[in-house]
Amino acid sequence: MTKTVLLAVSGSIAAYKAADLTNQFTKAGLNVRILMTPAATQFITPLTLQVLSKNPVALDVMKEEDAQTINHIDLAKEADVFLIAPASANTIAKLSYGMADNIVTTTALALPADTPKLIAPAMNTNMYNNPMTKRNIEQLIQAGYQKIEPRSTRLACGDVGKGALADLETIIESVLKVCKNHE
Repeated sequence: MTKTVLLAVSGSIAAYKAADLTNQFTKAGLNVRILMTPAATQFITPLTLQVLSKNPVALDVMKEEDAQTINHIDLAKEADVFLIAPASANTIAKLSYGMADNIVTTTALALPADTPKLIAPAMNTNMYNNPMTKRNIEQLIQAGYQKIEPRSTRLACGDVGKGALADLETIIESVLKVCKNHE
């Protein structure tokens, strides 16, 4: 049976890497369903991810295309793995406080307890090292999320330090491992 990865893309310059992740997951035989925060759509178009995933991209929690479904609930039930990549400081903070104000956060809260959840943070070094961000990530880990560690490098803003999205190979390996462990 084909596993479904629910790929949540939040507002980070690294959002463009969601296209390659989607392509690689599809090549690995996974069904990829994509959710995007409003900020993510400023970095990459939903159409790109729709074409690569061969699935519609969920953008708005209040927009229900089919009266027979509740999009965020059905997506949550469909997920074998939930991955937020990139996970912005804003999305991490919202999730750590249980906020549900967009399709990503609402779907995350609707996930069954046994659905594996992964976050791949991507943000400026100072944002990543901020005590509030550290606390928010720790709260998510305590709630069952697995963190895919960001890289240290020169960031898009020119700063050098930890905060870049993990290598795509690392993210892909993490998701495939979770899929294999939950067969």
